[in-house]
Amino acid sequence: MKQLRIPRLMLAALAFYLVIEVLSRVGALNGYMMVIIDECLIYVILAVSLNLINGITGQFSLGHMGFAAVGAYTSGAITTIAFKLSVHSGAHYAIFIGALIAGGLVAGLVGFLIGFPSLRLKGDYLGIVTLGFGEIIRTALNNMDFVGGPRGLLGIPKFSTFTVIFIAAFLSVVIIRNLVESSHGRAMLAIRENELAAELVGIDSTKYKVLAFTIGAFFAGIAGGLLAHLLQMAHPSQFGFMGSVLILIMVYAGGIGSLSGSVLAAFALTFLSQGLLIGIDALANATGLPIGSEWRMVVYSVLLILLMLFKTEGLMGTKESKLLRLREDEK
Repeated sequence: MKQLRIPRLMLAALAFYLVIEVLSRVGALNGYMMVIIDECLIYVILAVSLNLINGITGQFSLGHMGFAAVGAYTSGAITTIAFKLSVHSGAHYAIFIGALIAGGLVAGLVGFLIGFPSLRLKGDYLGIVTLGFGEIIRTALNNMDFVGGPRGLLGIPKFSTFTVIFIAAFLSVVIIRNLVESSHGRAMLAIRENELAAELVGIDSTKYKVLAFTIGAFFAGIAGGLLAHLLQMAHPSQFGFMGSVLILIMVYAGGIGSLSGSVLAAFALTFLSQGLLIGIDALANATGLPIGSEWRMVVYSVLLILLMLFKTEGLMGTKESKLLRLREDEK
């Protein structure tokens, strides 16, 4: 029998969790650093779920943050209403978990409703359609007064702790990786490689493309709910076009089709962005030069261009880390 490598992944994840927890408790990581790490883990969920759509199934979605917005507003509204109704404190976390799942399910339903009629399109045309749907979601939320409208949904309770976000990110990666290794995942990979050939051998391409879209949207909704309960607010500006582009960059920078590449890129690009912000501010204070924080994006963009020029396949290409290889003979 082939040996599974999941225990190795669990040990590595547990080691990461314990290191961060210990550093946080001894004061080596302050609150600001912990928020950055929490955001990295949320971006892991977003990048891995988008990779299922773009990398594994070969589609091109540009509206992923729209699904995150649906999950954020749905789960945030549920927990906010529960607090206003003075639900017993012992049920708070149960309500939070239920709200997260509800947000994911609603986002998955939206993904299905968007995906089913539009997945007859391919390439850039599909990207334009998903971009349009993402902007429709953001604009609709911006004009719904019962969820705050342009003010955003405020007063969301802070339930997203490092432990909760870590568990959600770990489960998301494991579930999506197991899906990719299943017969359903193999069908999605076949569609990516040659959709016509896949259909000729009996694979229902529409079914699997819609399935990938729905599952990807579900996990994006979970990530959106976690973000809302971390920042204690959900605002339409958080889920606009640039947010979707950022997730897309993580997928391509990490390696299209590589889940471990998406994990690596989510951490690397988030820390790079924050590091440049701190570094440029420190340089401006030390030299007195009129260097604004907006220069961070210039340097960030140049580094991304260099990465794409000299590492065209991304950080990992199509390869997976040994930790995410489920079987010994996988290469």
